Amino acid sequence: MQVWTRPLDCPIRSLVVLFAAWKLLLLLIAVLSPGSGYDTSASLFSPRAAEGRQLPPPIQYILGKLTRWDAIYFVKVADRGYVFEQEWAFGWGFTSLISLCAAALEKAGAPHYDDLEGLIAVVIAHTAHLLSVPVLFRLTSAVFAEPSAWLAFTAASLHIISPAGLFLSAPYAESSCALLSFVGCLLFTKSLGGNGPATASHDVLVLLSGVFFGIATTFRSNGILNGLLLLEEALRTLWSLKHGVRVSSFRRLIATGLGGLCVAVGFLLPQYIAYTEYCGNSGINTRIWCKRTLPSIYTFVQDHYWQCGLFRYWTLSNLPLFLLATPMFAILVISGLWALKFLPYESVQNPNNSKDVHKSTQGPVLQVIRNLAVSQLMLVLLTSTTAHVQIITRISSAYPVWLWYIAISCREGKALLVGRIVKFMVVYSVIQGGLFASFLPPA
Repeated sequence: MQVWTRPLDCPIRSLVVLFAAWKLLLLLIAVLSPGSGYDTSASLFSPRAAEGRQLPPPIQYILGKLTRWDAIYFVKVADRGYVFEQEWAFGWGFTSLISLCAAALEKAGAPHYDDLEGLIAVVIAHTAHLLSVPVLFRLTSAVFAEPSAWLAFTAASLHIISPAGLFLSAPYAESSCALLSFVGCLLFTKSLGGNGPATASHDVLVLLSGVFFGIATTFRSNGILNGLLLLEEALRTLWSLKHGVRVSSFRRLIATGLGGLCVAVGFLLPQYIAYTEYCGNSGINTRIWCKRTLPSIYTFVQDHYWQCGLFRYWTLSNLPLFLLATPMFAILVISGLWALKFLPYESVQNPNNSKDVHKSTQGPVLQVIRNLAVSQLMLVLLTSTTAHVQIITRISSAYPVWLWYIAISCREGKALLVGRIVKFMVVYSVIQGGLFASFLPPA
């Protein structure tokens, strides 16, 4: 009972309880959703059907409800590798992780089950979402020193009930990308070292943040936007060199550069693998994208197979999807602009403490807030002009600024605004969960 009445006494435990309750609700909605929907291809996602052992029927039924839309591609690719060109639109990092886990179980002597990859993917999605909650709690505490517990708990709670909903439970890469992005942001924030001198340990942290950002990019391409943190830090370090070359500055520049290189590798490595497969041998069957100046299979398949490109989604028939995405776009834009104007000494009334949220934010950490705001606004711009706009509700789960905005708005007494946003998040997740499990749009 104390978990509900006094959640801040043990915030992580309270968050775990809230997480379990929310996931059970979404799972119940998925299980009770009617029919198989207009597309029944989920029943075919294992090419080795009837070759191995069968999972228990209840688990098969749940997997069938969760393996919808893009999840089918993730599971099929994890099971037998990339066969068709259009499959390279789906995160190489996520499919590789699923395959690695399946191979590890097989090597450990576990029997192979049909649809095992689907089960592993669901476990990974749940685990990543669960782990991202305490990581976001720690990240918020690192950015906002006082009153960190309440603010961090609120932000983490909002991440649990994200409008991404069932996409953070199904075989999708969103929850893993969020976890890796939050870990990278936490490491980067810790690397700033407050107002004290930078040490070699801080430089190691900034390098590790680049490693996590790079891995996040292999899961979802929008993870590359995290690299803006490293780019700004590199430019700041370069600017500081005009006051004289110091060993610490030079060391910081190297660490930041290596971190940025890790992010670039996360984006380029899967494409290099595809390039060697499709373009390695010159011949009459060489694909058209192999001959481009920048031979990117990702940009090609997004354009050729998935109709992604500048304003290609701006059609009258897609107007309902734009309307569905509008609330999330509005939240991201408003919170992004708010963060850009975030001031360290702006007064925020706190009824429980004489200190305020903004005053407790250390100066160097402000670059994290504002940089993440720029990344969030760039996500809005890119998604609204070049992608399937409805995905904004799920890919926004890897960006913490809008969660901080809602949490601080609640602290400032904007109950009506916060109440409406939370209602939108819950209602959207519930309705979207039922539609998703029934294989109905939007996805």
